[in-house]
Amino acid sequence: MATEVQNHSDQSLTSLVTGIVSDMQDLVKQQFLLMRKEIEADLRKTKEAASLLALGVGVMALAAIELCLMLALLLYWLASPPQADPAAIPLWGCFGIVGGVMVAAGWGLLLAGRKKFRSVHPLDNPATEALKENVQWLTNPK
Repeated sequence: MATEVQNHSDQSLTSLVTGIVSDMQDLVKQQFLLMRKEIEADLRKTKEAASLLALGVGVMALAAIELCLMLALLLYWLASPPQADPAAIPLWGCFGIVGGVMVAAGWGLLLAGRKKFRSVHPLDNPATEALKENVQWLTNPK
């Protein structure tokens, strides 16, 4: 490597250039590895966000079914004779409470997934920027 100190006075220009090229190749390999690791981390975050969104959609779908059942039971309760249901909370109210809680949980999951998606920036990382600078330096040395 070019960082090693050599005491030979007859060191040729070609060995210096070879050392610089070798160091540059190592640097580019390391930057590609770093960029790969950062992209893998971004993909992991994206997978987590997609899982949260899918779970949120699933919970919201179940809540929609629950609320539809509540509406059917409300219609039944409205059509039944007075004092036909001795419960403190009518059955339609129970379905409504559960459906409302499920809507809140689904909404929370959807917001968490959206927040997670907004934190993912796959091409906006330091390794990519450094690689662009190195490629620019290699193609247009000053």
